[in-house]
Amino acid sequence: MARSKGQDRKEEILEAGLEVFAERGYYNTTTALIAEKAGISQPYVFRFFPTKEELFITVLNRAFDRILQTFKNVESSPEQLDNDMLKAYEQLSAQYPNEIALQVIGIGITDEAIRAVTKEGLSRIRNYVLEQYKAAGMPDAERNATIFIAMGMMCNISYFLDLPELFAFNENK
Repeated sequence: MARSKGQDRKEEILEAGLEVFAERGYYNTTTALIAEKAGISQPYVFRFFPTKEELFITVLNRAFDRILQTFKNVESSPEQLDNDMLKAYEQLSAQYPNEIALQVIGIGITDEAIRAVTKEGLSRIRNYVLEQYKAAGMPDAERNATIFIAMGMMCNISYFLDLPELFAFNENK
């Protein structure tokens, strides 16, 4: 099924929004900046997204969906599951760095609707990881899923702040 020009435009707005929100944050981003990035007029943005908040929520959900799908695409043996999921997340981070930034930005926004989406997105990811760990027979699956998510968030913050030493550690010690 072919996409309409409107669907293409909406997609362009979403990708522009993802990039601009990731670069500038939620509060420093305007729909005018997103429109400029997408090469359209600001009123055209409002045709698809009545508010900046609605656009951000859509983009944030897209980021969480992409992250979750990355984990769902992992095919691994139980022994390699943790390592393979970590590698998949590292590849996602390299390919879609804006998704990483959006998670960190979403955590810092106090708006209830955005906070709810952030909570729900992180919960979906954690629950999926937990299900996979349990299915793999991983001992202490609850604890290990929590550690996996915590390490991922620490990695996100390190990346977002461009502070690699925050996440650096020596495995030999």
